[in-house]
Amino acid sequence: MVPDVTSTPSALRAISPARLGTLVVIAWSGEHPDDERDMPFLLAYSLGDGAGGPEGTGTAARELLDAVGLPVGGEYVDAADSTGLPVTLLVEAGQAVLTMPHLTAQCAVPPEWLAAVGDRGHVYFIFATRPWPDAAPGVPVTEDRLREFVGDEAVLSSSAHCLLPVRQLRG
Repeated sequence: MVPDVTSTPSALRAISPARLGTLVVIAWSGEHPDDERDMPFLLAYSLGDGAGGPEGTGTAARELLDAVGLPVGGEYVDAADSTGLPVTLLVEAGQAVLTMPHLTAQCAVPPEWLAAVGDRGHVYFIFATRPWPDAAPGVPVTEDRLREFVGDEAVLSSSAHCLLPVRQLRG
């Protein structure tokens, strides 16, 4: 799917980072069922502590995703085929840095995730509009908790999905 990214600068200016609250990014990899190779995943979600609480945070996330051209729902966007999509991912020195209008978030990434990125050149990015308040920075997230959240149909169907090319600094 190639989105029509025709958001206006005023639509992007209306998104206040304070409305999103604390944004967290988690990276993991797992075997892709189609080719049995590891797929690197990146999940962005809010703790729900933005202005307006969890409901206001979800609304702000949907507005941001709409403004940048990432549809919420089951369809995914292949960012390599989308012109003007203002979402980038830089991977350098064991860190993933996600940049979107009004926000930049980064996280440390495990070696197996880096290997999967090296193999594929892109990540499967999920931006959840549903808050996940019990997965705060500094609190370990087990595989079971991650699987429970990401595997929840209500979470998946209310998230944006994107194949996001990975950029790296050249030395």
